[in-house]
Amino acid sequence: MHETARCVLAVEQGHSLSEVLPRVPAGMRPGTQALSFQALRHLGTARAVAQRLAQRAPAPPVLALLHASLAVLIADEEGLQYQPHTVVNQAVDAAKLARETRMQAGFLNACLRRFLRERRTLLESVAQDPVARWNHPRWWIERLQRDHPDHWQTILQASNRPGPMVLRVNRRLVARDAYARTLSDLGLETQALGEDGLVMATPLPVDRLPGFAQGHCSVQDGAAQLAAGLLLDGREWSANDRVLDACAAPGGKTAHLLERADLDLLALDVDAQRCERIHDNLRRLGFQAEVKAADAGQPDTWWDGRPFNAILLDAPCTAAGIVRRHPDVRWLRRATDVEQLVAIQRRLLDTLWPLLKPGGRLVYCTCSVFHAEGQDQVRAFLERHTDAVLAPSPGHLLPGTAAPGGEFNDNEPGGYDGFYYARLDKVLP
Repeated sequence: MHETARCVLAVEQGHSLSEVLPRVPAGMRPGTQALSFQALRHLGTARAVAQRLAQRAPAPPVLALLHASLAVLIADEEGLQYQPHTVVNQAVDAAKLARETRMQAGFLNACLRRFLRERRTLLESVAQDPVARWNHPRWWIERLQRDHPDHWQTILQASNRPGPMVLRVNRRLVARDAYARTLSDLGLETQALGEDGLVMATPLPVDRLPGFAQGHCSVQDGAAQLAAGLLLDGREWSANDRVLDACAAPGGKTAHLLERADLDLLALDVDAQRCERIHDNLRRLGFQAEVKAADAGQPDTWWDGRPFNAILLDAPCTAAGIVRRHPDVRWLRRATDVEQLVAIQRRLLDTLWPLLKPGGRLVYCTCSVFHAEGQDQVRAFLERHTDAVLAPSPGHLLPGTAAPGGEFNDNEPGGYDGFYYARLDKVLP
């Protein structure tokens, strides 16, 4: 619980879990990540309850430990394996470990034991608070209510459930159905999703996946798998076709494009360290591409002047569609981030469009469910660029669904995160 509280405190201070989890001792990392994810999925409720348990907020390290412990106890209502009194005891022991919390171990013990005694009353008392009920910031909830008036509650519910493990089978090496049979022979059941996807009934470490090291499959959400087909389907491609993956790291979509066709592919990412992940993914799968650490929005620093036949722009965004896999995102984002990111997306679209050949195509996507980063952005782009035509596209995908434009269905594997897709075709002169 000590490491979990440190993770929660880091998020409350504005740091992502991806920053802090690598600092957790390797042997404790899987358990800490699982507990931290649970804590962050219930942090809104935990904060509201903590305010009723403590008239004055304690120091941030103590408060983070209280929040983390309460959130795990609240999550226990979902049938998790943690015994309430074990959680309390571990929280108190964790408080005694650190100098900044040990003097408050008794306070923490009293708060948590009161919660166990008055659980129902306390949870009912905060149920009318939208942040406590939905475990998302108020501005986020209100934006979803405006953008998705018929689905906002279901989106929030889906975002608070862990996403399934989804594989992308490398069609160059093995047929999807054949790989599914291989998994089934090992007692690993799956459901097909899209053209190359398999949704695992139970997640497992990738080193237990047959052929993973040899590139037979990759882990990639079903929504992310739509990019390659949307960019490539409907025409023949060759190794002479120039394709740009403009914001490529960690390289999942880059690799999928190469699984689908031989291409002259350039993968860009502004972060040099993340470019190494592109190289790692391509090496495992046996592909080669030109990879550059560069800002796609500054082509003078990387473009050789040869136009592209196709461009994939997976633009920086709020990540509001992938919260079920990254539960810290909701607590890190601020309402002002949306317009700042919209401006970046607009600049990238306007900068990359001239690099596309007439007759070429650009796929714009974001892992967001906010209209400002999806349909509103593309509508404004089409008004600015009369040589662009919107091709048939999935539009907004909602988290927890199993097909583009599909409804929520508890019987479906729910292999799609929240995404937005638009294919923009450049008309011939």
